Amino acid sequence: MPEAARILIADDEPEIREILREVLEQDGYRVTVAKDGREAIQLLNDKPFELLLSDLKMPHATGIDVLRHIHDNKMPVIGIIATAFGNVENTKEAMKLGAYDFISKPFHLGELKLTIQNALKLQDLEQEATLRRQEVRSESLFHNIIGQSPKMRALFDLMRVVAHDADSTVLITGESGTGKELCARAIHYNSPRKHKPLIPVNCGAIPEALLESELFGHVRGAFTGAHMDRIGRFKLADGGTIFLDEIGEMSPVLQVKLLRVLQEHEFEPVGAMETEKVNVRVITATNRNLEEMVAEGKFREDLYFRLNVIPLHIPALRERLDDIDPLLRHFVAQFNKQKGRSVRGFSDEAVGCLKRYEWRGNVRELVNLVERMITLYDADIIGVEHLPDKIRQRTAAPSSDFGALVEFPEEGVDLNKLVEEFEAHMICQALNRAEGVKNRAAKLLNIKRTTLVEKMKKRMSGNAEIFEQHGIDG
Repeated sequence: MPEAARILIADDEPEIREILREVLEQDGYRVTVAKDGREAIQLLNDKPFELLLSDLKMPHATGIDVLRHIHDNKMPVIGIIATAFGNVENTKEAMKLGAYDFISKPFHLGELKLTIQNALKLQDLEQEATLRRQEVRSESLFHNIIGQSPKMRALFDLMRVVAHDADSTVLITGESGTGKELCARAIHYNSPRKHKPLIPVNCGAIPEALLESELFGHVRGAFTGAHMDRIGRFKLADGGTIFLDEIGEMSPVLQVKLLRVLQEHEFEPVGAMETEKVNVRVITATNRNLEEMVAEGKFREDLYFRLNVIPLHIPALRERLDDIDPLLRHFVAQFNKQKGRSVRGFSDEAVGCLKRYEWRGNVRELVNLVERMITLYDADIIGVEHLPDKIRQRTAAPSSDFGALVEFPEEGVDLNKLVEEFEAHMICQALNRAEGVKNRAAKLLNIKRTTLVEKMKKRMSGNAEIFEQHGIDG
């Protein structure tokens, strides 16, 4: 949400206009007021605004008239209508004209502020999506996802095939920070559905009690506080794509309802007696192991098979170290432009250090590092001395080049300890590569599962910090 977003308040009651102006200006917004719909339309023609908060019934022009003016003139303004006289016809007309929400009078200021924040966040996402569509059309197909390693080239090839298919569900897996939402966006904006909406929903960020209404909408009176009908994300995505991130966090009750949408292409808003048809492609993502969740009874098997029609796995950054060089070039250029710097890049020694680091936060962690380096050090070249201690001191698991494992000191080494540490690193690498599935990890190590479990118990007792470094807690 922009910290100083420009908001136009249109209401024919002076007291309400001034209260809203004072409250919203205290929150950092730039507020302009209009005494009726006609003045609101004039102000929209004269000044740029991000959001309109308008009364429904006003002299000279209604709130619907103001929304229609925004819609017909393709203004980048998101609208919220406030009224004590709402009905289904007004709600449908406002939503058709692009309104974000209907809210009822008298206001609850806390709810109003939250609605404004969410509306501005949605507007940011839509503007970002527009930019991505323009970028994808003007340049190469998946240029906004950076990678030249064999694993990423194979992923791009699969994504190109998936993008041409407009209907099959896609399950994107990968660790946190690998770019799952970026992958979903690239698929949508290169698919036959690209001219329809892409609606993202983070299932783990919305309380369970609200997620059903967020996905499927609700009718007036469905629950306490449901003063107006509300359209859900599935309906907003009709004709396009809905992206359900963190699908593994969805409750069993909602899993059943999602399964119905996938099977029947219909749903019921909360509190409604009639079903609604919807034509939407579903892309989901998770960093959890859904196969294990199915085995443990925490995720429906039939839903898993419905979602996993086309599986896409994004490799962790430590599995594609060849991509660190192009990623660094891209992010250095990006933050130089943002911050007015002229850093030429990272030294060879610094890049070597970065390639030995574990990158538990994946590309997101690398982005944060580059931004921090360019913000703190206005140097020509970022060297090893600029890197955080944890990156200089903590490196990735040993490679197969045994001669490079340690620098042999004159006083010698503790061979038993080195062997234990090496084994702990290899166990962690295998578990990460196998996404935590012990059977698969044991196969990668060419040992039995029972042997792996015993080694984990033994090594974790003496090398707990190694397992913590790899994000493994047993």
